[in-house]
Amino acid sequence: MTDDHLRETTVEQRVVHRGRFITFRVDTVEDAGGGRHQREVVDHPGAVAVIPLDGEDLLLVRQFRSPAGRALLEIPAGTLDRRPDGSIEPPDEAAPRELAEETGHRAARWRRLGTFWTAPGFASEAMTLYLATELTAIDGYDGPEPDERLDLVRLPWREALALAETGRIEDAKSLVGIFWLARLAERGNL
Repeated sequence: MTDDHLRETTVEQRVVHRGRFITFRVDTVEDAGGGRHQREVVDHPGAVAVIPLDGEDLLLVRQFRSPAGRALLEIPAGTLDRRPDGSIEPPDEAAPRELAEETGHRAARWRRLGTFWTAPGFASEAMTLYLATELTAIDGYDGPEPDERLDLVRLPWREALALAETGRIEDAKSLVGIFWLARLAERGNL
């Protein structure tokens, strides 16, 4: 069975707003039956998320999120940077950068776990998830980027799992990461 009957072809794109990281556009698409529809799309370069595991402890960040209207407890993450030549940095370069910027730590071991769509109904953001272990603190770390205000939170990963299971961790990427970590531990594959 193919997905041809589900396919949509973009016949027109109209940019409504181009920001520093995202572009908002309205696409006109044609479905397999010839019908035309409009799709509102947030075009995003992609992102990374990191599960920083230090022994049995997980390093999380607590930061205010304007769309949520409050501070959320999250795994470190960030957008893929655009390079001067216009290309987008690879996730394998962005993940160590984000871990260092947000937590002040480096990891000796990295494992790329997978990539998932964050909100495929309206956004093109694909997020790549990593497990980072054998962490060391960066000498002279002076905090996150100037536009980021966050607190570093260290807690046993099983406690983070309990917070996720009881709805006290609400961020989607963090839920994916914490539940993925629990599954790896269950299989003895940390």
